[in-house]
Amino acid sequence: MTEAPAQAPATRDAPWPVAQMSEKIAAWIDRLGQVWIEGEITQWQLRGGHVYGKLRDLQQDATVSFTVWRSVAQRLTSDFAQGDRVVALVKPNFWVKGGSLTVQVFDLSHVGIGELLERLERLRRHLQSEGLFAVERKQRLPFLPNLIGLITGKDSDAEKDVIRNATLRWPGVQFKLHYAAVQGDRAASEVTAGIEALDRDPDVDIIVVARGGGDFQNLLPFSDERVVRAASAATTPIVSAIGHEADRPLLDEVADLRASTPTDAAKRIVPDVGEELAGLDQARARLSTRVGQLLAHETDRIAQLRGRPVLAAPDRLVDERAEELVRWIARGAELADRAVEDRSRTLAETRARLTALSPQATLERGYAIAQVVNDAGEAGDVLRAPEAAPTGTTIRLSLAGGRLGAVSSGV
Repeated sequence: MTEAPAQAPATRDAPWPVAQMSEKIAAWIDRLGQVWIEGEITQWQLRGGHVYGKLRDLQQDATVSFTVWRSVAQRLTSDFAQGDRVVALVKPNFWVKGGSLTVQVFDLSHVGIGELLERLERLRRHLQSEGLFAVERKQRLPFLPNLIGLITGKDSDAEKDVIRNATLRWPGVQFKLHYAAVQGDRAASEVTAGIEALDRDPDVDIIVVARGGGDFQNLLPFSDERVVRAASAATTPIVSAIGHEADRPLLDEVADLRASTPTDAAKRIVPDVGEELAGLDQARARLSTRVGQLLAHETDRIAQLRGRPVLAAPDRLVDERAEELVRWIARGAELADRAVEDRSRTLAETRARLTALSPQATLERGYAIAQVVNDAGEAGDVLRAPEAAPTGTTIRLSLAGGRLGAVSSGV
């Protein structure tokens, strides 16, 4: 069908083609340009870096689809999710081919509570980047604090809950109270001052910041940067007991322990005296059983040792060794006598041999040793031939019985 002129009105006999009508709608919508709109996000889907979602009117039943292209999504400084209330700079677009209306988002930000949440989220990320929420910074709570510092509203339910439940669990527990506003403009500064004052007290073992719940805006002081940094700088363990579940103030992130309610805080900062006494009774019973088992075991061991032959008849071992010792003594005496006899016999034989070889033995058989006497009267060499002693030579004769002198008379 031939497209009718744009200025021609559509009639039953000369209707517009669907494409023509769609193009006219697109042209009319395009002339609207960019506009700011406000609504609630009912759908938020991220695909390929682009965001596809729906925005619903806050008062009436009206919804429009929107698209945030990747280039715009990358510039957004906040995180968005279903249920957020936002204000958006959009340009409506009519898709001729599909006959649907969508809006292209060029800017997007939270409004109202959403804007507060956005600021809190920026502060959360900043403090987290500084490491204030790191698990390594968390301090261990004392098993039984002697003095508990409590920051809360005066005569508040939170104060009564903490004191009553802690006292029921451990009657001797002591508190040092620091009253502060827990909502409103003064709350952040007074809670900060309370944390700093109790932290300076060396007697305070733990600090509890307690409030009996409330809506989001009433809890804002517990997300104040001053409160968070004071809690982070404290050397005394901090317990956050704000009494809430849906929202998490930043104090929860930096505290050493987060309690869901003031009552829960009381149960977690002091032990239950009944449970501890029962634990002691159980430990005492286990210790008694263990000691009894150990004594019975050692008694059995002693009985077994006493039943051994060496302890049952200790003299038997001495008698056995005495008999063995007598045998060894007799054997030693026998061997010693035999060795003495052998050595005596050897000595006699050696003496006989020496005697037989001695010059004295030769002399005793009738022989004599003749020596020439010199002019000085001293005996010289032994005579071995008659020619060595001419006539008149003085000679000394050594006999078995002694010596005598003689004069050679020649051959």
